[in-house]
Amino acid sequence: MLPTFLCAFCAWSIVILAITSFCLMLNKGTNHLKKLHDIPCSGCDFFTNDYRLKCTIHPSKACSEEAIGCIDFEVKTANCNACQQGKRKLYPPF
Repeated sequence: MLPTFLCAFCAWSIVILAITSFCLMLNKGTNHLKKLHDIPCSGCDFFTNDYRLKCTIHPSKACSEEAIGCIDFEVKTANCNACQQGKRKLYPPF
């Protein structure tokens, strides 16, 4: 009778620990995602939208957690490089 209770106790302990571990992992993951959504690079005028040079001011910090609170952040305008996807600049005729 004692081994039955001991096995049941161990089984329930493992189940409770697994559920607790899953909940902690889920909480940590959502906190990390919230932090990643605070990265302002995609809304900045200096963001080039090119994998070779992501930012003209801080290329090593671009699209990373270090970019949160960037002092050089400028709101994206209609004339920014990232907005010019596939559009050719029209030069005045000579």
